[in-house]
Amino acid sequence: MLTIRPINLKTEGPALAKLCWAYRDLLITRTTHVPDMVERYYSQSDYTALIAKLPEIHARPTGDILVADLNGKPVGCAMYYQHPTGSCEIKRIFVDQTARGHGGGEQLIRTAMKRAKADGHRHMVLDTVHTLTEAISLYQRVGFTPSQPFYDPDPAYTDTLRFFDIQL
Repeated sequence: MLTIRPINLKTEGPALAKLCWAYRDLLITRTTHVPDMVERYYSQSDYTALIAKLPEIHARPTGDILVADLNGKPVGCAMYYQHPTGSCEIKRIFVDQTARGHGGGEQLIRTAMKRAKADGHRHMVLDTVHTLTEAISLYQRVGFTPSQPFYDPDPAYTDTLRFFDIQL
């Protein structure tokens, strides 16, 4: 059975880190056309530091870190926070390959949207790469629409990046 819930970082920090690293690995396989992109934004040292800061970045009451459990095991994650623009940004939406097909990605996004709205957010944004076609289909299925960038992307990656938003 699949359930979505806030993570308990004291006991599940390593499981969250494992999911985040798997997400990074997926990005590496899907951005071979821009091989320096992952290294630029997600170098091992920077990503290690980012993972350590996730509890602070996504702290309540303006953010949260959610996990998808399948039969009691964390198999997916999604997190949101208040972006400097004032919008709520959802990040690192990921479901492990072994757990795909159970609706975890959609449930993570819908739960994040519901919780973000309850936290007072009215607008959610996300960015992705065009090669994550399954994710883009999912985003559009739950109501996200293509939008303008909500930050100034590096011109080297503008053809690769896609931006979406939704009113909560």
